[in-house]
Amino acid sequence: MKLGIPRERHEGERRVAATPETVKQLAGLGLDVLIESGAGDPAGYGDHEYMHAGAMTVPALNPADLDILVHVRPLEPATARSLKPGAVTVGMASPSSELATVQALADAGVTAFALELVPRISRAQSMDALSSQALVAGYRCVLEAAIRLPRFFPLYMTAAGTVPPARVLVLGAGVAGLQAIGTAKRLGARVSANDIRPASADEVASMGGTFIRLDLETAEASGGYARELSADRGALQRELLAPHVAQADVLITTAAVPGRRAPLLVSRQMVQAMRPGSVVVDLAAESGGNVEGSVPGEDIPVPTADGQGHVTLVGLKDAPSAMASDASRLYAKNVANLLALMTRDGVVSPDFDDEVVAGACLTHDGAVRHLPTAEALAALIPAPPDHSPTVQNDTVQNDTVHNETLHNDIVRSEGGI
Repeated sequence: MKLGIPRERHEGERRVAATPETVKQLAGLGLDVLIESGAGDPAGYGDHEYMHAGAMTVPALNPADLDILVHVRPLEPATARSLKPGAVTVGMASPSSELATVQALADAGVTAFALELVPRISRAQSMDALSSQALVAGYRCVLEAAIRLPRFFPLYMTAAGTVPPARVLVLGAGVAGLQAIGTAKRLGARVSANDIRPASADEVASMGGTFIRLDLETAEASGGYARELSADRGALQRELLAPHVAQADVLITTAAVPGRRAPLLVSRQMVQAMRPGSVVVDLAAESGGNVEGSVPGEDIPVPTADGQGHVTLVGLKDAPSAMASDASRLYAKNVANLLALMTRDGVVSPDFDDEVVAGACLTHDGAVRHLPTAEALAALIPAPPDHSPTVQNDTVQNDTVHNETLHNDIVRSEGGI
């Protein structure tokens, strides 16, 4: 079977879906590996390394010739339509926001696996791309803050005087948040953190941080993910966080509700209450932002309330791609491990009795297997006109309930930071 590794076309994307190390693993499974020339260059992996590992480099991949296509960013609908029936794809799919591509994959008869849908069970940890990429992002955001902060992170005691440690506050204690806590702590900062899931307190402590407890309701959804607070509870959360934000030299926000816009945790007034020279890094800027006014890919100076200076608001963009080499190393292993689970004697043959395979499958045999995505696609199809006023009113009411339930299902089914 021919497996193709394309150059990623998305602007700013520097990762690649396979490394020379995983090419050896894939070739060892009996697969013929083809890679587009230059696909690994942005991540520091040259064509000669891939060739030495057993891959064949080609100027351009023809999707119609491939049995398997591995990728980082979601495919374009045109690419999905060009794949042959029975082809297998493995990569990030963002099913709730890329419905056109999902439909194209189903229409083409492609068996597509979305890494966001890999079940959160111990046996599937080596295939969990959401966690591996969040780890990279959490590390990177601390470095971005340290570069911009006009102070040291660690405590220094010198003959010329004592330099106190920087105070770092991390909001959100998922994989990215915990990595940010650990990295800031290793750099010598005094670190505190908050998350709306009470169970995260022990995890924060294990990374060397101090957990900030707020008088808020428990907000944990299935699978260990956070769920969004109501509007009034969100306002209370910001009110309770305000004094802690004001005391921080660095604020890092990593909170995300899977499948939905990132929750607003920090208002502009809270940022303005920080000391001049402070830095705020919003890791969730691309999904709407945890901090009011953050813009993906931009540094915005926010004047402080006392008029004595400004706070730098950093809207982080493509954070894993900024560490493309190791981000690709981890991501490629996630991809290869999932393929290894499905490959026997050089043939990728998914066993849908396996809960990992079944859970990660997005489309197969012309159908969308991921139920929330299938329902989202069905909801886009207009219902035939019904001329009965009574039935029509009941239908509208039922559709409203159905759509709310569907949206909640998608939120629970996709992963986040």
